[in-house]
Amino acid sequence: MSTRDGYEPGTPCWVDLMSPDVDASTGFYRDLFGWDAEDQHDDEGLRIYTTFLRDGKVVAGLGGQPPEMDGAPPVWNTYVATEDVDETTAKVEKAGGSVMMPPMDVMDQGRMAIYSDPSGVVISVWQAGQHRGAEVCNEPGAWSWNELMTRDIDRALAFYTDVFGWSYESMDMPMGAYHVIAGGDEGGRGGLMAMPPGMPDMVPNHWAVYFMVDDADATTARVSELGGQVVQGPDDAPGVGRLATLHDSMGGSFMILQPAPRQ
Repeated sequence: MSTRDGYEPGTPCWVDLMSPDVDASTGFYRDLFGWDAEDQHDDEGLRIYTTFLRDGKVVAGLGGQPPEMDGAPPVWNTYVATEDVDETTAKVEKAGGSVMMPPMDVMDQGRMAIYSDPSGVVISVWQAGQHRGAEVCNEPGAWSWNELMTRDIDRALAFYTDVFGWSYESMDMPMGAYHVIAGGDEGGRGGLMAMPPGMPDMVPNHWAVYFMVDDADATTARVSELGGQVVQGPDDAPGVGRLATLHDSMGGSFMILQPAPRQ
């Protein structure tokens, strides 16, 4: 297992879960992926954040939901690496996005901000300090992909290009055109696609987070055993692998991917 010590600007670098029940979410993902959990506390001893580890390497994070999200299910958040949060914030506003949380320091760990793109999708950025991002990714039991699904794909493509300088390699897929973010060291930095026709209106535009697994069917069965829900799949995606859409025991949505064998 190789350890990463940083990410190029414009590359997704971290994922974390905001949950109304940190203990329940910790237990679910620990049992599903075999993760360990380390809590961070403030000076008064209150838990402020939980870091998930796989074989001692940092893979993801977990925090409690703020009061304004009371009643909402857990949400996995995508963070994109930046060298300058303040400069990125100015680009977001110029490109038609909104600043949900202005740039702030996270102790000595780094600097972050949270935005919504023009269609209301939440996206976060991270300027690394002591925390460089996930130490392991693109391996079984770790985060592996980020995917935007939106009802305004043309505006989204332009927005993320203006903010992060993304370019795209587009391909035809059964569900429509798929736009892979060019660059990165694993065949792309993520993907964007139009919301498939017939998707219920209750499904919002969103960034989906994928975790890699060795066996999608076994992982899906385990989700059910742990009180989660199978939303779709597992299904085979030619040339990609076997994937499923799942809900954790608190209703938070995530994806799993068993990669297709390399030719």
